[in-house]
Amino acid sequence: MLIRKYPNRRLYNTSSRAYVNLNDLAGLIRQGEEIQVVDAKTGEDLTRVVLTQIIVEDAKDAPTGLPLELLRQLIMASDRAGQEFIMWYLKSAFDTYEKVQDAVQNRLKDVRSAALSPLNLMKSLLTPPPGPKAEDELEQLRRRVAELEQRQQKPRKTNGRR
Repeated sequence: MLIRKYPNRRLYNTSSRAYVNLNDLAGLIRQGEEIQVVDAKTGEDLTRVVLTQIIVEDAKDAPTGLPLELLRQLIMASDRAGQEFIMWYLKSAFDTYEKVQDAVQNRLKDVRSAALSPLNLMKSLLTPPPGPKAEDELEQLRRRVAELEQRQQKPRKTNGRR
């Protein structure tokens, strides 16, 4: 989603064709939208600056914000290698957090399903689902039984004896 930032500090969402504020952008990002913010005049990418502004605005409202020690370390890591390491570390931490959240949500869904329908859960665990293979085997058995019944009904030929 492309957002243009004008010199008067206004942000314009080119998709919805409406002006937005930082809270609107934060909401879009929380919904999973990818945004890119560019300077309307120069085309310069301002996404990093605007995302940082969103974090700063959120920190004003909530005293929980980022830990002071982490903020100090970010400032101290002025060299490129230090910044890259901290960014890699934070990305790894957030990726791990996201995986744990997904696993917890999946487990909660399983627990809810089990709590709401224990009989269906047990039934599904104990009975294999009928599939094409089981139906094919059943049809083969029926044909074989019919074949054997026909053999049984035919008069037997004897070698000259009656």
